[in-house]
Amino acid sequence: MIIGERLRAFREYKALSQVDMEKRTGLFRYYISRVENGHTIPTLETLTRFAKALEVPVFHLVYEEDGPYEPPVLPGSTSSPETSVSLSKRDLHLLDQFNHLFSRLHDRDRQLLVSLARRMIKRVTRRSPSRDKVKSKNKAPALRSRPALRISSSQKTLVVKHGISR
Repeated sequence: MIIGERLRAFREYKALSQVDMEKRTGLFRYYISRVENGHTIPTLETLTRFAKALEVPVFHLVYEEDGPYEPPVLPGSTSSPETSVSLSKRDLHLLDQFNHLFSRLHDRDRQLLVSLARRMIKRVTRRSPSRDKVKSKNKAPALRSRPALRISSSQKTLVVKHGISR
């Protein structure tokens, strides 16, 4: 059992006895001995207690590879090398602030904001290119000239004789 061997190695490296581990974890000494000897498989909660007592991350108790641990880079993660190259420090700081604020939101509020952002993205992508044309420097609306009234010769005579005006 590799977990038990690692627990014993970390405990001995830190110069702790099983009694010390008993005090730090709140687990009985005979249980600690059973785990170290491979007779019992600890739960994740118990591994967390061991890791806190030994002052190491939990994955150090179960990680089997030789050499330094390198965390995987998830696709779309802000910590990936591709993203950090394309974004400025200011943008990365802003993303970090958003991440912190979004983590404090309730699920319902977070879903509302995400759906609003999706709608905004759809609206921007649906916009036709003809709307993006550069507007003229004069921002005042153009004046429309009224169409000229055409007055027939018979109407002219009525206007002149009777003084009718439009």
